[in-house]
Amino acid sequence: MGLNFESIKLTIILIAGFGVVSIAANRIASLFQKANLPIITGFLMTGILCGPFVLNLIPSESISELNFINEMALAFIAFAAGAELYFRELISKINSIKWNTLGQLFFSFGIGSITVFFLADHISFMTSMNFNTRLAVSLLAGTVFVARSPASAIAVINELRAKGPFTQTVMGVTVLKDFLVIILFAMCFALSISLVSGNEFKYIDVFLPVLEMLISAGVGYLLGRLLDLLLAWRIKSESKAVIIVLLGWGVYFLNHGLGVLTIIPDHHIRLEPLITCIIASLYITNYSKYKPEFLSILAKVGPMIYGTFFTLTGASLNINILFSIWPIALFFFAIRLITIIGGSYAGGFIAKDPMRFVNVGWMPYVTQAGVALGLTALVSNQFPEWGPEFATIMIGIIVLNQIVGPPLFKYALRKVGEDKTRAKFQTDGIRDAIIFGFESQSVALAKQLMTNNWQVQIATLMKKGSIDEPEGIKIHYMDKINLPQIQEMGAAKTEAIICMLADKENLEVCELAYHHFGTPDIIVRLADRSYYDKFLNLGVRIVDPSMAMVSLMDHYVRSPQATSLLLGMEPGQDSRDLEVMNPDLHGVPLRDLRLPADVIILSIKRGGQMIISHGYTRLRLKDLVTFVGSKKSLDDLTRRFDY
Repeated sequence: MGLNFESIKLTIILIAGFGVVSIAANRIASLFQKANLPIITGFLMTGILCGPFVLNLIPSESISELNFINEMALAFIAFAAGAELYFRELISKINSIKWNTLGQLFFSFGIGSITVFFLADHISFMTSMNFNTRLAVSLLAGTVFVARSPASAIAVINELRAKGPFTQTVMGVTVLKDFLVIILFAMCFALSISLVSGNEFKYIDVFLPVLEMLISAGVGYLLGRLLDLLLAWRIKSESKAVIIVLLGWGVYFLNHGLGVLTIIPDHHIRLEPLITCIIASLYITNYSKYKPEFLSILAKVGPMIYGTFFTLTGASLNINILFSIWPIALFFFAIRLITIIGGSYAGGFIAKDPMRFVNVGWMPYVTQAGVALGLTALVSNQFPEWGPEFATIMIGIIVLNQIVGPPLFKYALRKVGEDKTRAKFQTDGIRDAIIFGFESQSVALAKQLMTNNWQVQIATLMKKGSIDEPEGIKIHYMDKINLPQIQEMGAAKTEAIICMLADKENLEVCELAYHHFGTPDIIVRLADRSYYDKFLNLGVRIVDPSMAMVSLMDHYVRSPQATSLLLGMEPGQDSRDLEVMNPDLHGVPLRDLRLPADVIILSIKRGGQMIISHGYTRLRLKDLVTFVGSKKSLDDLTRRFDY
């Protein structure tokens, strides 16, 4: 009993310690983003730094104790990978996925194995091997070369909000190769045992992994049906998220339980948890009406999962191995990189992919992680004479691939234009707004803004001549919502965009403004609540008319004075957000601003974060300061701040 208590106590301490490291990793990783590196590179480097081989904040013995976190995260990442595979969108990419997969398999495995075999005399642990053993090592090395990292791909895609034909092809190839590499490894592993030992080749060793794949797919289908029932359950989405993570973890428990079964003599049956979770997610994504909620849960929980997983992965990477065998690891790394490039170009040319895709098509496939490490461990255990040396070199290569791969993938996505992160806003210092949608409310809003010295335009999908144009307001007529027509209005430097069209059109406008202009203030009038999360993910300020009236009445009851001021109903009083543009105000404490007696500061927003201000708080350029006071005094302050 005491032993169990001590074990539980130790686990709690390890989880708490790792939790602190993970929180720190989130802060540190954001610095890597500022250097245009993927956030997972920041997590990996933090993990390496805090791991047992550098600062030892995460001791080596704790990594095995925390393996359940790895299992939870991998299952969740497999759900996210399956969610990227929507069959209706992939139909047009089947040819590209097929040829890119075959090209990668042929070059990475075929050319990679042949190269390792003929260069065996230059590889220290292979020089004294006979022909059969060299062939076995070459086949196994080629198989490890094929392995990819769906986890890293998903993390980079989600960070960049990537979407498009290139991203879909990459995910299709990555997931498909996850299936094929396990079957390929089973064949090569069985053949290698026969070559090294001289025993007869057993076909059952090849048949068994295929059977395991079929069982994994069947369990995945059942898990998908179970997820469908869960999503139909009327409970909070946070509770559903917890249950989804636990169900994914449960697949690993089931795998451990099946490991004791011996349906075939001397052969244990086991699941492939990643395949099971991918199939379950495929079912929800393609056949369930609860797909939107499922995707919303994945999007909300994903960042926390990726942070913990890649921090722990970084801690488990033995960086000392890389230093001890770096010449041979670099040599193998180069071989693998060349085969990936060759396979990508061959597959891309045969599939007739656009050249802008072909030129960077190899970059997403460099990263390796869990699958490659698992295959390497199996080789090390089966062949004690040379397996550990083989594993040491392979782990060194995996470390290099894990460090180099994510930045390459991020570069590729940006190069093909599928990076959907928020653009950097370029201000011109003019307070201007574009209102999408022509109706009485949009005209009234435009006039209200113009009385407060804003320059306002209204964009409409109506035809010219079908409306009475109000005086003093510029009207733009659009055939459809697209980037060129919105750019013609000067939207790239517009400070505020207000969307008052139908939800579908509003979402199109918001996505264009977010991805291409980085518009700081996007406001949308919501009609259908099913669009709420889509707008929220873009950082849009949402006005729900059904809730706005209730909220307004509530505030009038609890805070009538502040509400009247907010609505501009107090005579001569107003509130205003002013951005610090005047360089002379940079570094000036608030107490030295010499504000008019009828003006107070409500808040300061800096770098997207609200800060608690006091008299000694110093202003910084680009700070957004909220003032309340008389309109005349606010007008004077506007001139001082805008410069």
